[in-house]
Amino acid sequence: MPQIQDHPLRYQLANELHARPFPSMKGPGTVVYLAIKQPSEAVSRDRAQDLAHLTELLDRHGAAHPQPGATHYSGRIGRHLLKWEQHTEFVTYTAFSDGLSERAFDPVDFEVFPADWLAQAPGQRITSITLRVDYRPDDEAAIETALADWFVPESTAAARVLDDAAVAAGDFRIDPAGHMRFALFVDRDIGERRIGRIIQRLCEVETYKAMSMLGFSRARELSGPLGAQDTRLTELMIEMTGGRAPAEDTLPQLLAISAELETMAARSAFRFGATGAYEAIVNQRIASLREERFGGRQTFADFMMRRYEPAMRTVKSTEKRLDTLADRAIRAGDLLRTRVDVERSAQNQALLESMDTRAALQLRLQHTVEGLSVVAISYYAVSLAGYALYPLAQATGLGKGMMTAAITPLVILAVWWAVRSIRRKLE
Repeated sequence: MPQIQDHPLRYQLANELHARPFPSMKGPGTVVYLAIKQPSEAVSRDRAQDLAHLTELLDRHGAAHPQPGATHYSGRIGRHLLKWEQHTEFVTYTAFSDGLSERAFDPVDFEVFPADWLAQAPGQRITSITLRVDYRPDDEAAIETALADWFVPESTAAARVLDDAAVAAGDFRIDPAGHMRFALFVDRDIGERRIGRIIQRLCEVETYKAMSMLGFSRARELSGPLGAQDTRLTELMIEMTGGRAPAEDTLPQLLAISAELETMAARSAFRFGATGAYEAIVNQRIASLREERFGGRQTFADFMMRRYEPAMRTVKSTEKRLDTLADRAIRAGDLLRTRVDVERSAQNQALLESMDTRAALQLRLQHTVEGLSVVAISYYAVSLAGYALYPLAQATGLGKGMMTAAITPLVILAVWWAVRSIRRKLE
């Protein structure tokens, strides 16, 4: 019995769901995390450079290379477990190590990524994190003391996560070494994969927050140009309403404004769309932590609501304002084009009326010319008829003048009838 044929992407798509498992880690330990974004806004960046950069790091430790075209990798480099992932706009490196340094958040921990290797990165750092994982002390006052020593109190967010299995904290500030700091205090009986899930969610919250803030930066850049275009568009619409400027002069200006707004929208569409997606991921990752308040401090959700949500609302407001201005410019252009069409229709009507008048005058002139042409043709026709009838006039004894006078009315009548017949046939 012949087997059913599989879709060529069936296995690839099914395996993609299992390609990025949560890391496993036991406490105490240290995690260093790095996210690199290429400067280009285009999605189709050179992914081969990311792989080449990873391979160079692996070669320094004699580690195995990833598969060609791989988008994720896990392996050991020295005493660290390295996890590498390639995303749409950025790549991430996460290094896990057992044990804690004597100095909390020691910059030496980040030396797993050599300085000269970082300098050759095919992109720019969008964020970096040092995360300290320690066992949860029995006295929560010790955690409060540590948080006061490590973080800026005004910005510190701390919460019990995953049904009080751990306490996570951070202040979302860049420390003197250039990294974000997070602390995780876990129960001694917590599973290694559960620790890994918390770590990954905290890193994803920071990474996608940083990526979505690029949209906020774009919104701030557009604020000035949008204000200028709004003012220009309003002034033009006032001129249209008052009829102070000819429509032919106003329409090119409206088209120019519309073109500029469409260009802004096209250049910002990807960034604003990505910002909306990243914001949704940030909120989803925070919700998955299942936070409970710790020591009266603000939770991560509280922090995002106060500091992060206003920025995202600004992005949405700017995107909506850009779309609204573009629609206004299009509507104003349509109205002005309608006005121009109406004016041109009136001009065409006046032109047709003048053409009708000229045609009537021409017809009258033609009739006058026809009358004159009858006289002229009759004159020559009488002369020719006179020459033809001279012999008959001599035979009958009539004089030349009498003969000419007798035939003149007949010739004129014949010529008039002939001209009229010809005109009727033509009409």
